[in-house]
Amino acid sequence: HPDHPPTHTKKRTLQTTMATRCAFENSNEVGVFSALTNAYCLTGIGGSENFFSIFEGELSEHIPVLHASIAGGRFVGRTTAGNRRGLLVPSPTTDLELSHLRNSLPDSVVIQRVEERLSALGNIIATNDHVALVHPDIDRETEDVIADVLGVEVFRQTVGGQALVGSYCKFSNQGGMVHPRTTVEDMEELSSLLQVPLVAGTVNRGSDVLGGGMVVNDWSAFCGLDTTGTEISVIESIFRLSGGTGRGQQQQSSIVTDMRSSLIDQLS
Repeated sequence: HPDHPPTHTKKRTLQTTMATRCAFENSNEVGVFSALTNAYCLTGIGGSENFFSIFEGELSEHIPVLHASIAGGRFVGRTTAGNRRGLLVPSPTTDLELSHLRNSLPDSVVIQRVEERLSALGNIIATNDHVALVHPDIDRETEDVIADVLGVEVFRQTVGGQALVGSYCKFSNQGGMVHPRTTVEDMEELSSLLQVPLVAGTVNRGSDVLGGGMVVNDWSAFCGLDTTGTEISVIESIFRLSGGTGRGQQQQSSIVTDMRSSLIDQLS
């Protein structure tokens, strides 16, 4: 009946999701105020609900989206590190915050408090569901906890000469982006460690802080409002968010190669 379209047409399929632009209050640093994996999404407790509702609208059919704070702060993306198996939180996290996370996240997600001197875990750990890159100076015990809780292989690495691997690269199980000044040799080494394709790029109109500027999982990405169309197309291409195969994929890979030069012109 024309007045009652079938409800199943409204349900979004995973393939249609693209990168979404949003901002936390006035900040483009989406990756500072949110954390996203294939099993859950955390957002900082903010002044406005807009930020939370953008994530909720895109993700809530598939994974839980929840407000969280870590040690009383809203910067949940920079203080935590996690994947679909687990979530690591720093030692200043309060018992109340920990119990809120345990009650709200799926039972399959292990939540572990980490005693680590470098307590901004999101800055020093970059991980997907299989491999983690970590800051070269991380404690041995922390390295073991990451391997156990997240179920990943752990490699001490730098990205583009930067020790803060969580800040300067971002990767999912599909692909990844690294600091624009990363050398080709480094990218090949990282790509073989991670077993995913990598591209050097920027977010939020030229920012090289990829971890702070965006969050991604295997079917969606969120970046700041300043992110340019060029940057969005590179993000959608390397993280395989555009759906489709065959000619579409070839077209996307050409987008990445053709547009990279324009992305990093200003940096060279």
